[in-house]
Amino acid sequence: MCSRHHIDNFMRGRIIGKIEEGRKITDVARVFGIAHSVVSRLWKSFKTTGMCSRRHGGGRVRSTTPAEDRYIILSAKRNRRTTAQQVANQFLAASGKQTSRKTVARRLRGGGLYARRPVVCVPLTRQHRTARLQWCREHHNWTEQDWACVLFSDRVGSVCHRIVDAN
Repeated sequence: MCSRHHIDNFMRGRIIGKIEEGRKITDVARVFGIAHSVVSRLWKSFKTTGMCSRRHGGGRVRSTTPAEDRYIILSAKRNRRTTAQQVANQFLAASGKQTSRKTVARRLRGGGLYARRPVVCVPLTRQHRTARLQWCREHHNWTEQDWACVLFSDRVGSVCHRIVDAN
């Protein structure tokens, strides 16, 4: 298993200084306990660029700046019911910058906001609530024996059926 340790800028400067003094790359590598190839690559890089500092990672440039990320998160927090697509449209209107729904979703996830699906249920109207309350008041004094004869079903419109004993 390979372990990678980056050399800090101070150490890089010391290595370059030793080589500029006239020491051989092999000797400098032995003094600092670093592989010959690392020192050689550092020296070659210094000769071509004139700098000994490490270049930071490559990769694709982010489409949004940290300030724009904060704006996306803030606009989503203002209205928690907006979708990522709606936030992307708001961002386009505000900044004039096109951003995909997936990018907005990633930025929101980075800000600790996650997508939630609302529970699917039938919204109750005033009539529904009144009918349920009336039904509860009619059946509040039923005994356990009364409830033992009840069959509940999931059919819409029928709350329960009372099984009548044929005897």
